[in-house]
Amino acid sequence: MATLRLDGLDQLSENGAVPQTPEPRGSSKLLSRVDAAVLPFLGGFGTYQRRLVALTWVPALLIAFSQFSDSFLLAQPKSACARNESGLAMPSASPSPSLLLAPEPLVADAESANDSAPCMCSEGRFELQSGLQQNVVTKWQLVCDEEWKVHIAKFSLLVGSIFGYLLMGAMADWLGRIPVLLVSVLSVLAFGLAVAFSVDVAMFSTLRFFEGFCLAAIRLSLFVLRIELCLPGWRFSMTMVASLVVVGGQLLMPGLAALCRDWQILQVLIIVPFVLMLPYVWVFPESLRWLLATQHYQRAKKQIELQQKPRTSCITQLSSTRNLWKSTVVLCVNSLTGYGIHHCFARSVLEGSTSHLHYYALAGIAMASCVVLCPVVVGFGRRGGLLTFMIITALASLLQLGLLSLIGKYSLRHDTVLRDTLNRRFSVAFSIIGMFSSRAVSTLSIFYCAEITPTVIRGGGVGLVLASAGFGMLTAPLMELHNQKGFFLHHVILTCCTLLCIICIPLLPETAGQPLPETLAEGEGLLRRPLLPGEQHHLLARPEVREYSRVQDTPLHQAVNPSNSTAPSSSTANGVRT
Repeated sequence: MATLRLDGLDQLSENGAVPQTPEPRGSSKLLSRVDAAVLPFLGGFGTYQRRLVALTWVPALLIAFSQFSDSFLLAQPKSACARNESGLAMPSASPSPSLLLAPEPLVADAESANDSAPCMCSEGRFELQSGLQQNVVTKWQLVCDEEWKVHIAKFSLLVGSIFGYLLMGAMADWLGRIPVLLVSVLSVLAFGLAVAFSVDVAMFSTLRFFEGFCLAAIRLSLFVLRIELCLPGWRFSMTMVASLVVVGGQLLMPGLAALCRDWQILQVLIIVPFVLMLPYVWVFPESLRWLLATQHYQRAKKQIELQQKPRTSCITQLSSTRNLWKSTVVLCVNSLTGYGIHHCFARSVLEGSTSHLHYYALAGIAMASCVVLCPVVVGFGRRGGLLTFMIITALASLLQLGLLSLIGKYSLRHDTVLRDTLNRRFSVAFSIIGMFSSRAVSTLSIFYCAEITPTVIRGGGVGLVLASAGFGMLTAPLMELHNQKGFFLHHVILTCCTLLCIICIPLLPETAGQPLPETLAEGEGLLRRPLLPGEQHHLLARPEVREYSRVQDTPLHQAVNPSNSTAPSSSTANGVRT
């Protein structure tokens, strides 16, 4: 890339420091082109920017620990029942070592012998299989009639995350990324440590709500900062590294639980490392894109002489756009469907099992999804990759729901055992494929939204998609709370949503290699390119394109040359920047 020279910017350093010299009016036009002019002049994606991006990966590991801690803090134990003199099955107050260490066949025989007699849950000890000796369930005896409180505790973290994505995403657009990050880190330290000292399950669930709220704000702030630091060619690869770090945290979580042995120690060990994020407030500069897009000129470029009040934006301004809100809604539905149907596939594989083998199988599928997602997106683009994985998800779901039953009904109607065996094996195979593709759909939808949403409302836009993903994840504990009643209908509805998404995804613009939009006008200018060579290129008439994508609507250009009303040469009818 040729060296770009801007008069008055010769003294700029790599971290964005600027000299106290006046800048000619002509160079302000280039400042509105952050990806094409500003960042390349400041060093592009140099050593300084790479270090900042690498620092955003470390908290991803800590967030993963908190995200997957429910599998251990709220894991259901196995109770050991023993017969009393009257012959009734009762839980052993202190199970003998021989019972706890008995081989699986002996334990299974003992359980089958007691199936005919009720097992009382009011007393006795319970055995955990998750690596911990004690967790929230065993401490407060949340079994049998009290088991519903476990599902409420699972809800609390997810619901808190949904509210955190929605509210703190809007605050990140209003106040900036760094203030939201600082408040969230301080809050998660307070609420996260308080969780470890909860005195009852009600206090635990309440504090977990606020912990999820703060964790969502941290994840959102770092995600947006990472996207806005990178040039177009680096955005996707840096995001996928962060996703792999999250999967790594999922894989390390069982070992961390086995090391801690007690749920309170585990909770403290997960939260305390967030102290290392406090210096981030001084290490990370505020997003230069956000400062320029919101007219914080004194903070972004001190020598610019523009006496204008900083302009803030809110995600509610999406309602005034013509194309941008449609793309955001499509990605929200994609994210919700991907995470929701992922639970349907996972249930077919796990069947209620919580063994380490199944846990690592889920993590392995997530890891494989991230690895395969990279070459697919490089080869087919963002839109093509999203469409490919959504089609695979829909096919896997349709085959699992309908085809297997038809095959067994008409080809193996007399051999019931063979039919059930084949149905089970094919169901597991299609479920694994569906989990693989639905995970890719969810990951890519979140990243896609960050590239489509303009800088002035990127926090709120990404927050909407992440909140939709939270609603999708919320379906898992919701089904468990209702004892899987209505699960088939739930799966059918989500399958219909995948078909709807397949129709809508081609309407999205392709963002691979394109600069990030900075304002709502530029976001409107991202119109879709045709999927097929013969498809109509002029999707909008040229006057409409001028209305929605002209660069003179950007704040810096309006301040320098408000009378200019011609359409820029970088806008085309199909939204491709050249």
